[in-house]
Amino acid sequence: MPRRTENPVYRARTVLGGETKFSGILKFQDSLKIDGRFEGAIESPGFLIIENGAEVVADIHVGSLIVGGVIKGDVIATERLELLPGGSISGNIRCPSLVMAEGTGIQGRCEMLADPGGVDIFSMPLDRLKKSLPRVG
Repeated sequence: MPRRTENPVYRARTVLGGETKFSGILKFQDSLKIDGRFEGAIESPGFLIIENGAEVVADIHVGSLIVGGVIKGDVIATERLELLPGGSISGNIRCPSLVMAEGTGIQGRCEMLADPGGVDIFSMPLDRLKKSLPRVG
């Protein structure tokens, strides 16, 4: 059974309920939980929860994201991305921190950098990329 996000740390200030179907561009500052269906685009420096059973067809750019439902679209989480059991993303993701529970899925490319804006490894020439990254060990 998927974990519910009832922990006070994950409490959202705004909720789109399970019977809600909404489309457009959604912007918020603090936190939002989606239990229903949303289509469009989501932009926020804050915290987004896609609850188990929710479906989001959108490109998402947020600070932190917890996914228990389904996302179809590209995701940028500037702080953290967490997939709960049953959560899935069909699209490319970009984040510095990724936590995936058993039973989750991502279909797309995953890009993880400590500074997501710092280096674009897919467009940088290989010799320049090697020079810009510190050596390990």
